[in-house]
Amino acid sequence: MAKPKPEYDRISELKAFDETKAGVKGLFDSGIKNVPRMFHYRPDKLDKNSSVSNGIHVSIPVIDLAGVKEDPGTLRNIIDKVRNASKSWGFFQVENHGIPLSVLQDMKDGVVQFFEQYLEAKKKFFTRDYSTKNVAYNSNFDLYSSPAANWRDTLFCLMAPKPPVPHELPEVSRDIMMEYSKQVMQLGCLLFELLSEALGLQPDHLKDMGCTQGLGMLSHYFPACPQPELTLGTTKHSDNDFLTVLLQDHIGGLQVLHQNQWVDVPPTPGALVVNIYRLLQLISNDGFRSVEHRVVANCVGPRVSVACFFSTFFLPDLRTYGPIKELISEENPPKYREVTMREYAGYYNAKDLHGTSAMLFQALNLAMEFPLLTELMNPLYSISIIDTMCVVSSVLWVLKL
Repeated sequence: MAKPKPEYDRISELKAFDETKAGVKGLFDSGIKNVPRMFHYRPDKLDKNSSVSNGIHVSIPVIDLAGVKEDPGTLRNIIDKVRNASKSWGFFQVENHGIPLSVLQDMKDGVVQFFEQYLEAKKKFFTRDYSTKNVAYNSNFDLYSSPAANWRDTLFCLMAPKPPVPHELPEVSRDIMMEYSKQVMQLGCLLFELLSEALGLQPDHLKDMGCTQGLGMLSHYFPACPQPELTLGTTKHSDNDFLTVLLQDHIGGLQVLHQNQWVDVPPTPGALVVNIYRLLQLISNDGFRSVEHRVVANCVGPRVSVACFFSTFFLPDLRTYGPIKELISEENPPKYREVTMREYAGYYNAKDLHGTSAMLFQALNLAMEFPLLTELMNPLYSISIIDTMCVVSSVLWVLKL
């Protein structure tokens, strides 16, 4: 009689993987031919239905920013394109954005240099403590809570409002990380000006709301995958901050969900991808939209990407966000209630991290139907607990990108 197969012990597999601190790259370097079970997605979660496979060729808008500061006519044309892309797609690419090509290449090279250095050097930055660390390296922030792990490793750095001191950053990439984040901050200010005007507001409106004050950087490393049909580089999700500026290399893999079809976002040389987040959808009262996206695994690699996200989660204040009052009228009543960042992050942290952010948005509309959110609104609720939830959940959520 054949012996029964031993029961799969997922927790032991996760712990063994995590304790190596070598990440997915360590698996690749070991020469594995089969993707470990901890990375396997259910078939219905992989959903290979794409516009390309269906013979439909669509792509996210590409907007040329050349002349944006020089010609009023060009500016109006760019604002129109930004408005249409942000409302219809929630994604667009920008060309002639002002960041030198050499800086883009150096940043991608810096990511490769960090992840491909000796493991002992990377281990210095390994942590799962996001509440006190400004720099964190690991694989899968939600490793122990997600139904399936993603095929990637990540370096997280908080770059603003308080930039790290140089010695806190990896030596092999610290200079370019500082330079690139400075350049992205300048581009972000321009993008928020364009988005403000796209809403019919003054150019500084979103900036004055604090949209540019916090900046985080996520450097992702996706090794080649021996069985890409079994897993994903990044699971399907949408994001809960303001905006992301994404740098991707020549390999690609990013897909955007548009009209129930997965649309590839092929790399455009020199371009950057801009992604509207949920909080920007909220304050624009659905003038802009945030959409789900993912990264597919690939048999070639490594793929690298750098996501710089603008957020106020890192600011120690009690500011409240809701639909911008200048956008509200009888014809366009508010679709969401006002919410503090503590409520916003605390509610999400109390839900499963792989729950949909659509559920969060429903809660912001219909708070009385969600007792937990009502409880968080109670002034007797421990502020220290909410503070901790805010810091941890905000970092954990943005690490999805």
